[in-house]
Amino acid sequence: GLEIWRIENFHPVPIDNSAYGRFFTGDSYVILKTTASRSGALRHDIHYWLGKDTSQDEAGAAAIKTVELDAALGGRAVQYREVQGHETEKFLSYFKPCIIPQEGGVASGFRKPEAEEFKTRLYVCRGKHVVHVPFARSSLSHDDIFILDTQSKIFQFNGSNSSIQERAKALEVVQYIKDTYHHGKCEVATIEDGKLMADADTGEFWGVFGGFAPLPRKTANEDDKTPDVLPAKLLRVDKGQAEPAEADSLSRDLLETNKCYILDCGAEVFVWMGRSTSLDERKSASGAAEEMLRSLDRPTSHVVRVIEGFETVPFRASFDAWPQTTQVAASEDGRGKVAALLKRQGLNVKGLMKADPVKEEPQVYIDCTGSLQVWLVNGNEKTLLPPSDQSKFYSGNCYIFHYSYPGEDKEEYLVGTWFGKQSVEDERSSAVTLVNKMVEIMKFLPAQARIYEGSEPMDFFAIFQSFIVFKGGLSDGYKKYISEKEIPDDTYSEDSVALFRVQGFGPDNMQAIQVDSVGPSAIFSCYGRLYGLIKPFTAASVPYWCLLYSLTKGYLNMEICVASSLNSSYCYILHSGSTVFVWSGSLTTPEDQELAERQLDIIKPNSQCKPQKEGAESELFWDLLGGKAEYPSQKIGRDAESDPHLFACTFSNGSIVKEIFSFTQDDLMTEDIFILDCHCDIFVWIGQQVDVKTRTQALTIGEKFVEHDFLLEKLSREAPLYVVREGSEPTFFTRFFTWDSAKSSMYGNSFQRKLAIVKNGGIPVLDKPKRRAPVSYGGRSNVVSADKSRSRSMSSSPDRARVRGRSPAFSALAANFENPNARNLSTPPPMIRKLYPKSGALDSGTPAPKSEAIAALTATFDQVPIIPRSLKVSLGAAKPVPEADPNEDSISTRIEALTIQEDAKEGDADDDEGLPIYPYERLVTTSADPVTDIDVTKRETYLSGAEFKQQFGMTKDAFYKLPKWKQNKLKAAVQLF
Repeated sequence: GLEIWRIENFHPVPIDNSAYGRFFTGDSYVILKTTASRSGALRHDIHYWLGKDTSQDEAGAAAIKTVELDAALGGRAVQYREVQGHETEKFLSYFKPCIIPQEGGVASGFRKPEAEEFKTRLYVCRGKHVVHVPFARSSLSHDDIFILDTQSKIFQFNGSNSSIQERAKALEVVQYIKDTYHHGKCEVATIEDGKLMADADTGEFWGVFGGFAPLPRKTANEDDKTPDVLPAKLLRVDKGQAEPAEADSLSRDLLETNKCYILDCGAEVFVWMGRSTSLDERKSASGAAEEMLRSLDRPTSHVVRVIEGFETVPFRASFDAWPQTTQVAASEDGRGKVAALLKRQGLNVKGLMKADPVKEEPQVYIDCTGSLQVWLVNGNEKTLLPPSDQSKFYSGNCYIFHYSYPGEDKEEYLVGTWFGKQSVEDERSSAVTLVNKMVEIMKFLPAQARIYEGSEPMDFFAIFQSFIVFKGGLSDGYKKYISEKEIPDDTYSEDSVALFRVQGFGPDNMQAIQVDSVGPSAIFSCYGRLYGLIKPFTAASVPYWCLLYSLTKGYLNMEICVASSLNSSYCYILHSGSTVFVWSGSLTTPEDQELAERQLDIIKPNSQCKPQKEGAESELFWDLLGGKAEYPSQKIGRDAESDPHLFACTFSNGSIVKEIFSFTQDDLMTEDIFILDCHCDIFVWIGQQVDVKTRTQALTIGEKFVEHDFLLEKLSREAPLYVVREGSEPTFFTRFFTWDSAKSSMYGNSFQRKLAIVKNGGIPVLDKPKRRAPVSYGGRSNVVSADKSRSRSMSSSPDRARVRGRSPAFSALAANFENPNARNLSTPPPMIRKLYPKSGALDSGTPAPKSEAIAALTATFDQVPIIPRSLKVSLGAAKPVPEADPNEDSISTRIEALTIQEDAKEGDADDDEGLPIYPYERLVTTSADPVTDIDVTKRETYLSGAEFKQQFGMTKDAFYKLPKWKQNKLKAAVQLF
C-alpha cells in the first residue's frame, strides 16, 4: 500500500487518501510504499519528495524523518530523494499516469483551486515527467509533446520528432487531466506538428496562441539538463565528512558494517549504511551526501540510501565483485530478543513470532484438454512420433511439440522444443530452425517455448500427463557424436539394468526419470574388441559398484548402477530383465507409491514387481545397485517463481533494456518488445507492430536477456523461455496482469488505440467474450461427452492469506507518523491475487486484533535507536496505544493486516510456548546424558524449531498434521520414539 505525509512545522502530518498524487511545489513530503512479495515478505521503499519552492529547512526535515521512519520499520527500507521534475521512474509509477504539482504550499495557506477562475495551462511531456511551462507559443518545440488545457477542450500537440509510444503515453495524461479537472466532460483534440490548418481543431489550437508561426529551434534549459553517468567513486563518511576510499577496484570487502559510505555515480548517488551504525551516523551520512551535491552543483541527482543486506541492483552492479548473498543476522537477532523479553514478562508474543510459510500446491495455468503432437529431431529433419511414444523422451535427443487447446473464442497453440541434457548442439539448432518455420507458417499465432531437461515447468508436464525420460538417444546425430568422442552408448533398453525416479503430483502429472547410472567422479573409457585392448577406467569414488556388460557389435558396453542415486523422498523403479523392484523411500506418501505403480505399467507393462521399503530391502536389490551407499533424503529443489519484473526492450538507438515499475497491461506497447522475468520462467512479448525480422529474433533476444541477468539473480541459462505474440497471449502469461483481451485485439498503433479509448470513453466493444480469469486446470480428458464438448477438470482451492505478527518496531510510527482519524495505508497491491490465484491478498478491511505485545511497544519513531544486531525496547517508556476504532484504516491496524515479516528468516517455525528447549543429542533414546522430567512420548516437542526442521525436514505444524502412525514412524527414524 501507499502512505503519504506532508512536512508541516518540521513534523510529518498524514494526508488523506483522496489527496494522493496531489503535490504542492512549496512543500516536502514523505512517501512510504509497502509491497507484498510472493513469499509473503513486505518490502518497503521510502521516498521524500521536494517541491521546487520548498525551504531548505523543510527539505532537511523530510530527509531526517525518512531515516527515522526506516529505523521504525526495522532498518531495511530503501530510501530515495525525489526532486520535482526529476523524480525516479519507480516513484512516478505509484501515481500513473503522472503527477502535476500545483503552485503553493502549507506556508501559503493553500489557495483553493475551486475558488479561482479557470486558467489555461500548457504542459510538456518529457518521458514520464509532466512539467508545467509558460503558456506561450515559444514554449512549443518539434521534439516534445505538449498538452494545452483550456476550459472547453484539451489539445495534444505532437511534435514531429516525437515517437508513437510517447504520443500514446501522453494521451494517458490527457485522460487524467480530463477526469481530474473537467470531471470527464470536455472535448479532446490532437494536433500534428507540420499540418498547417488541416482541420478545425488545428485552427482553433493555433488561434489560442494568437495565430500560427514557425516554431523556434529548441534550446536547452535547466530542466532539460540531466546529470551525466560518471565512473563510480566510493567515499567513506567519518564524523559527517566524506573522504575518498582508496582502492584499485570496487569490491564488497571495502564496505565495513560499522561505517557509512557514499557511492557517487553521477546521475545517482548512493548512501550505504552498515547494519552496525547508529541512527545519528546514518543521518550524518545523508547530510554529507546532500552537502556534496550542493558543492558540486548537482541538485537533480537522485540520492538513494540503502541498508547493508538490502542493497538495490544498481548499487550492487557498480561493484566489480558482489557476493550472491550476504548474511545479515541483526534483524533476526533483534526480533528474537524483543520476543524473549516480552515472553518473560508474561505477554502474548504469538503475534510477534514468524508464521510458518504457506505450503502452496503446484499450479497449472494451461487447459489440458487439447491435442498434442511430438516430433523427434533427427539431423535436419523431424519424425512424427506415434501417440504411444510421444511422452517417452531420450536425454540424448531433441524434440518438437505442438499443442493445440481451446481458447476463449478460438484454438490456441503452444509450439516448442525440448532439449535433453545429452543432446548435441547441431540438433538443438535444427530444432529451433524447424520450430521457427512452423510458427511462421502459422502466421506467428502460437506461443513458442524452449524447454531444457531438468527445468521443465509445471504446465509442460501437465500437457504430457505421464512423462518419461530415458538415458541415451535414438537420433543419428547423437549416435555419431558418441562414436566420434568414443563415449559408451548408454541408451536405455528393456533388458538392461535401469533405475527410474518417480515424481509428480497426481495421475495427470507424473514423471519417471532414468537417473544417472555413473558415479559422480567415475570415469570410464571402455571400447575395443573383446580380445583387444580395453582402456583403463577408474571408479575410486564409488564405494560399491558392479559392471554389467554385453558384447554388442564388438564393443564392450558398461553400465554402473549406484545406490547413491536413491532418495528417501521418492519412489524408484529398478529393473533388470524380468526382475522388477519398486522401492519406496521412508518419506514418500501412499500417493507417491501409487504414481510409481502407474509408471511401472508404462515402463514394464504386465510385469510382476517386488515392493521394497526403505530399510527392508532384499540382497538382490542391493546387488543390482552394486551394494549399499549413502544417499540423500531431501527432495530435489526447483527454482521458485519470484515476483515478476517487466522490461521494455528498445532497438532504435542500440539495445536498451529498461524496467517498468508497477506494470500493467497498458505498458505493453504494440511497437515494442517486452520481457517478463519471473526467475523460473522468462516471457518475451512481441507487439503486433514489431517488424518480421525482429520477430524471428525473439528467442535470441530472450537468451541474451538471460545471459545478461539484469536483476543479478543468477538466472539459469536453461530457464524455460517463452515467446508470446500480442493478441494470442496464453493464460499462463496473462495471469501476471489484470488482463483485458479486448485491448490486445485492437487495431492500429499505440497512439491510435489510446486515442480511440480517450474519445470513445472506453475500449470499443468487440463481438467476442472476454478472456476467462486465470484458473488451475487438471488433466486432459480422453472421453468426449454426449454433446461432444471438451471436458475439463479444474482443481481449485480457496484463497489463503498469510497472517504474520506486526513488527514491534513498527508501532513506533504512532506518535509522528500516524493520525488515528485518517485512513492512509491502502490495501496491498490487488495484483497479488491476480498473479497467484492460490495465494490471495489479505482482506485489509478487517484489521487483525491488537496484541498486548504491540501495545507495550508504542513509542515515537524518532526515539527508536539503531543498535548493532539487536533492537532494544524500553518498556518503561512505552505508552499504551489508544483504543482503535473498528472503522479506522490507519497505519497501525493496516500494518497488522499486512503482516510485516521484516526481521524473520524464511522457514523458521515457532517453538512451543512454555516448554524448555534441549539439544537433540540429549533427547534421543540412546543418549548418554538424557534429559529427565520430560514427557518421553513427546520428545520432539522439546526441540528448537530450527533443530526440529533439521531432523524431520519439516516444521512442527506440518509434522502434527500428519497421521499419528506417520508421526511415530518419523520419530522412530530419528531415535525419538
